[in-house]
Amino acid sequence: MPYHLIFEGAELSGKSWVMSQIYNELEPKYAVNANVLDGCYWLNCDLGFFGTELAPAMIKNYLAIFKTLEQKNILSEKFLLSALVYSELYGVGKIARKKIEQKLKKMNFKIILLTFPEDQELIKKRLEDRLNLYPNYRRIAKAPEFYLKQQQLYKKYLAASTLDHLVLEVDKFPDQEVVDKIKKWLG
Repeated sequence: MPYHLIFEGAELSGKSWVMSQIYNELEPKYAVNANVLDGCYWLNCDLGFFGTELAPAMIKNYLAIFKTLEQKNILSEKFLLSALVYSELYGVGKIARKKIEQKLKKMNFKIILLTFPEDQELIKKRLEDRLNLYPNYRRIAKAPEFYLKQQQLYKKYLAASTLDHLVLEVDKFPDQEVVDKIKKWLG
């Protein structure tokens, strides 16, 4: 059975780095075509539409992509929990949670929620690193309190989820222990 994983978490929680480590495990192991990277598909589902009026239509489209790739390994960087969090934060984009979650469950999706220690200095450092890598993020950068609030919302929505899930704190980079825990959880 292929792996269908949604990596969720507040901005600056370490999703991209952790996903890259899991992707590097799955992709070569399950690759079948020598010409393309087909052992695992990595989808970044928040490209600026969660928390906007585009979210419901985009979620529907990503669900169709997931269905197309159902027999393949899928890593999704953000999806349902992110849509709910951003909808609550910005008040836009009503999300049909139960219906979406039923479809995800039917396709055997699991959630990995990545968190950070609730340390404002750590968040400031991660934000500084993010701005050095992606200067355009400065336009939407927030105070550490915002990211802490985001994290609390993720935890709230995960608590109500019917999907299997794992919660891990990423307190440093690289953090091989987090990657090893995910691999063990996947079996």
